[in-house]
Amino acid sequence: MRAWRVDSPADIRQQPLRMNVEPMPVPAKGELLVRVLACGVCRTDLHVVEGDLPVHHQHVVPGHEVVAEVVSADTSPGHAFVSGQKIGVPWLRYTCGECRYCRRGAENLCPRSRYTGWDADGGYAEFTTVPAEFALPLPAGYDNEHLAPLLCAGVIGYHALQRAEVPDGGVLGIYGFGGSAHITAQIAVARGARVHVMTRGAAARALALSLGAASASDAAASPPEPLDSAILFAPAGELVLPALEALDAGGTLAVAGIHLSDVPPLNYQRHLFRERQIRSVTSNTRASAREFLELAGRQRLQVTTHHYPLDHADWALSDLSAGAYDGAAVLIP
Repeated sequence: MRAWRVDSPADIRQQPLRMNVEPMPVPAKGELLVRVLACGVCRTDLHVVEGDLPVHHQHVVPGHEVVAEVVSADTSPGHAFVSGQKIGVPWLRYTCGECRYCRRGAENLCPRSRYTGWDADGGYAEFTTVPAEFALPLPAGYDNEHLAPLLCAGVIGYHALQRAEVPDGGVLGIYGFGGSAHITAQIAVARGARVHVMTRGAAARALALSLGAASASDAAASPPEPLDSAILFAPAGELVLPALEALDAGGTLAVAGIHLSDVPPLNYQRHLFRERQIRSVTSNTRASAREFLELAGRQRLQVTTHHYPLDHADWALSDLSAGAYDGAAVLIP
């Protein structure tokens, strides 16, 4: 099979990915062997490839927004998936089930958690494996290309929206408007929030307005009214300060990325006083992922995609780094 591996983490312009031809993976006990039908290109993949995140698995195959067909499955009674079934292979791959976080329903904080495309090979390939317990059922009404971004961009955006605690009929600010943000905005608008988007690029701002945003302006601009909640999707620490300043009293800023550049010094009175708060967003639980995918089956989300053949995965990441497209990129083997 064909598979892209991280040769040595480096700036994407230095071509750190290499295409290999290699045997199909062999699933371990409890895993499914799956054929990749589509794989979303996530900014986390770029962080893995460029070394913003520490190396967890040498020469890993990136990719964790995987729509796949089961090739071989456990045939024992009660097994959830069967050969030929279409499933989702997400970011979260393993949690221990025993630590205090897992026991209280916060498995996303498990210190022994493992992730697809970081700790184990992912979907920038023709075949991959997934623990059956962490594979996800997929909603109807979407083709493979438009399903793929739901598996991380959608799932994480939904969790970020929960962390931001937007009140009923509240005002939400979104900073950055890529794959995750453009899905999250639609959910917030459908729930009755007024959404103001701050992002670079005229095309991204136009997309935001077309999806129901009340306003769209430059990334560092001030929104037209105080925010009850804000979500920072852009991996730009310098945007934390204007986002906090834009919050009304009691407002919450959720930082949705796995990686963020350095945050400038905060001023307590200007940025935090009057019970404003900042929260991080760490992965998701299987329960929240299933909840989001069920929502996606009920609310027809408009997923904006740009597809690339698997052979051009390096181009897709380069374009992501350059901000060359709006929405989400998807690899099609």
